[in-house]
This record gives sequence, C-alpha cells and structure tokens, in this order.
Amino acid sequence: MSTHSGIPGFLPCDHPFLAASMGHDSFEEQTQKKFRNGTENAPTQIANGIAPQPSISFVSPAPVIMANLPTENTPLLSTPIPSIEEGVHCSNKRDCPSTWVIFREELGVLAKYTLPIFTTHLFEFSFNIASVVAIGHISTTALAAATLAFMTASVSGYAIIQGLVSALDTLLPAAWTSSPRLVGLWSQRMLVVTTATLIPVLMIWFNAESILLLLRQDPEVAHLAAVYLRWASFGLPAYSFNCVSRRYFQSQGLFAVPTKIILVVAPINTFLNYIFVWGPEPIRIGFIGAPIATSISFNLISISSIIYGIFYVERTAWHPISVRSFTGLGCLVKLGLAGVGQTASEWWSWELNNLAASFLGPAALATQSVLLISSSCTFQAPFALSLATSVRIGNLLGKEQARRAGISACAAIVLAVAISVIWSTMFISFRQSWAYLVNDDPEVVTLVASILPLVAMYQVFDGIAAVTSGILRARGKQLVGALINISAYYVIGIPFGIWLAFKMDTGLVGLWVGITVSLIYCSVWGIYLCITTDWQKEVRKVLDRLAVENKNANQAK
Repeated sequence: MSTHSGIPGFLPCDHPFLAASMGHDSFEEQTQKKFRNGTENAPTQIANGIAPQPSISFVSPAPVIMANLPTENTPLLSTPIPSIEEGVHCSNKRDCPSTWVIFREELGVLAKYTLPIFTTHLFEFSFNIASVVAIGHISTTALAAATLAFMTASVSGYAIIQGLVSALDTLLPAAWTSSPRLVGLWSQRMLVVTTATLIPVLMIWFNAESILLLLRQDPEVAHLAAVYLRWASFGLPAYSFNCVSRRYFQSQGLFAVPTKIILVVAPINTFLNYIFVWGPEPIRIGFIGAPIATSISFNLISISSIIYGIFYVERTAWHPISVRSFTGLGCLVKLGLAGVGQTASEWWSWELNNLAASFLGPAALATQSVLLISSSCTFQAPFALSLATSVRIGNLLGKEQARRAGISACAAIVLAVAISVIWSTMFISFRQSWAYLVNDDPEVVTLVASILPLVAMYQVFDGIAAVTSGILRARGKQLVGALINISAYYVIGIPFGIWLAFKMDTGLVGLWVGITVSLIYCSVWGIYLCITTDWQKEVRKVLDRLAVENKNANQAK
C-alpha cells in the first residue's frame, strides 16, 4: 500500500526478510543479483548444465548431473515458468510504451476473466433461489424459517469462510507466475485453516435453536430454522473446499473449470429441490428436502473438482502433501482474519439493514426483499470482476510487471463503472413494472418504483467498491479493506440510514440512502488507494514473500 494513506504499508508476514536480505541496495540491484545467482534464470541455467539454487546468496556452478536430483523445485525449474495465455504480447514499457494500448489490452483480459466467474457465481446463487422457491410454497412459517436459517448461516458460516479464503486472492495468483508449486502448498494450508474454523461454526449451527430463542425469535420459526441448519451443515465442509479449489483453478487461469462444473450441478440442484420438497410420496421429505438438496449439490461440486483436478489439469501447481502443509499458517491466518473483517462486515451490515426494515411494516419488508434480491443478482457481475482483478493483478505482480498491474487496476475500475451503468439503466427503464417479477401488491409495486432510481445510483458505487476491494486483496490489504468497510457501514451508513428512516420518517428510502452513502465512502477511499499505490513496492513484497518460502523449503530439506 502506498505510504500516502498513512497506514503501514504491509502486514507482518509481508516483509520479515526484506531488511536482512536487501541491505542498502536498490530493488533493481537486488533483482540483478538474484538473476546472476540463478533464482530468475533457471531454464537458461539448466540448458547450460547448471543446477538452479533457490537461495539468494551466490552459489558455485554444479555439474549438469546435479540438475536431475529430485528436489521440491525440480518440476518447476526444469521448464519455463508457466504463464496464462491471454493474447497480450506487451510485456514491458519498451515493448508497449503506450499506456492506452496497455489499458485496452487489460480491459479485454479482465472481461475474458470475468465472464466465466460471473456465470459460476450466478448459478451458485441459483442454489439459494431454488431453495426459497421450493420452500416458499409450503407455508409462510416455513419460508420465514428458511430465510432466518440462511441469514444465520451467512453471518456465522459462509461469510467467515469467504473472508478466510480471500487470503488466497493475495497469495495464489502471484505464486503461479513466480513459483507455481506454492499454489498447491498454500491451498493445502488454507484447507487446514478452514477445517479448524468449521468446528466452532458447526457448534453454532447445531445449537441454533437455543441461540435464536435468546434473540427472541418465534419458537416455531426458530425450531424449523435450527432443523434447516442441521441438515445444511452436511454441505458446509464441501462449501469450504469449493471456495479453496475455485481459487486454485482461477489463479492458474482455469476460469472455465468451476463454470463447467456448476453448469452441470445447478440443474441437478433444482431437480433435487423439486423431488425432495414436492416430489412423489416415497421420495418427498418436505421442508428438510431443500437443505439436503443444497448439501448434496455442494458435495457434488467438490467431488467434480477433485476429479477434474486429478485427471484433466496439469500438475504444475500441485505440491505433494507433506508436513509443510501444516506449517507456515501464520500469514494465512493474519490475511484471512483481516479478510473476515472485510467480507463479513459487509454481509452483517445488510442483515442489520434488513432487520431495521422489518420494523417498517409488511409492505416495506416485502419491498426490501424485492430490492435485495435484485441487487444481489446484479452484484454478481462486479463481484466476479473483483475476483478477476485480484487474479490478474496478482499474476502481473508475480511476473514483476508493476506498470501493467497499475494500469490493470484502473481498467478494472472503468469496467466496473460500465457494468454498473448497464444495471442502472435497466432499473430506471423498468422501475414501474419491476416489482411484478416477485410481488404484485400495488403498495409494494409503487414503493419499489419510487426507490429504484436510488438503487440505480447505488449500483455505480457498489461496483466500484467491489472492484477496489479486489485490488486491495491482490495487494494483501484485507485489513485496510476491513477498516474501510467497518467505518463506512457501522460508523456512517447504517446510523445515518436509521436516523433518516425513523427520526426523519423517510422509511425504507432512508435505509437505502444510508447504504448508498456507505458505498460512496468506500468507493472514494478505494479509488484513492488505487491511484496512490506504489506498484514497484508491491512487486518487492511478492518477491520477498516467495523468497521466505524458498528459504523455508531449503531449511526443511
């Protein structure tokens, strides 16, 4: 992070090695030293009969036979470092002096990366829609219980896992273009971290009824919600694994792999929801059929990912399972906990907003549901772009292309605005009839139409905030993102929205004004941090992180 922000430029795990290894030399001098010593010229060294050494210190040439000794780095260094094929031939300032040319190329690359990610997340979002539709026709109580259960699952489980796994957005893409086998190693370590995290989460889910009763929820609704969570818990380990495996594939540029899998599983999930909830008598199990269908679907995704990874993907990024998979977890935990603060703080703010809306009456709550579903669907596009941006910038930092990484960050923000304008135009154009997609109550239709122009403006800042969060993750700045989100939502937006809604009698409009103000705040800070970033410094952080891992690997031998 740039020192302009006044916040420390790196987490403790970023530079533990920098002062000792670099001394007073410049970054360029260090790069030249490493190049001479074999850390950046491995393919040429092998061709000349020299065994590459991962250490930064100078080593004497060894006979060619030494290059054939099996070491942890042999498969990687015996071939050129892999790169993602993207049709971009400009690799440095000399080859492509025009910023505009690089900008256009990055727009194309980001668009190509975003499309399959968007498809994946949209179809995964359909899992929730299928459950709601299936249960919604049982009874109002059942629907309320399912909604409460999913809200509890999101706050106490899904948001935490997503936040922890966001650490991989920092580590994997840069590793892929510099030291690919670390992609597999860090993925294994994250599985260890998330597995340990599942224990307290599952304890909450299995004791949900008593917790919900303490929160003064209706006893019948609380009981059904607890039943839903118990059955949904069978899919939680698979959900955690899927979050990690998706990053594993995407960091290698294999964006289509999760998309292919979800395109097969999503129809199966819809079919299972229908069969289990409304199917023939011998198969129909009613309310619990929806969480069982979702759990089966998550496990099918996990099984398919394992099969695809074993039989259809090159093993370049794979790291043999060893004791190292259970070591070096500190950096992941630090980045992951900061990621929880960044991700969960936003998820929790929406739950608080929905709770506030429930005090405004049935019509306002129904309107909130329509607007929330609509915004959640459109959010999948900028969220996909944010993940694509994390991968792209991480890859470029790993390849030491600082200038292109900075231009790519700016291109991502421009693309986010373009996508948001499309959604805004759609909402404004169809605002009078939009509510009919979900509800035909005249009061709800009128209220939705009156708020949609505000939601249309909200889209622009929501898109920018999502993408700048992805840029922060690529830089390992989850803690900065968490501080921005917490201050935006809990200090500014939500209190301001509640004051407008209940003190100034603006109702649901006030709540949406508050959330929009939060996102304006996030967007302004995000853009500022992007344009003031020292990208050469970000490259140094990546090189240093990889140097530490190589040093640890040597010590482990």
